[in-house]
Amino acid sequence: MNEFEKNVSCKRNDAVDSAVGFIVSFGFFATMFIIATLVKFFGA
Repeated sequence: MNEFEKNVSCKRNDAVDSAVGFIVSFGFFATMFIIATLVKFFGA
């Protein structure tokens, strides 16, 4: 075991961090899709 595995600075679960990152990125792209759909709808 190397020194970095022994001395971990952050002991949080990585699954929580990856889930938060996925939700934030999904929310961003979903918001972009909704805005583009509204612009297309009202522009027609």
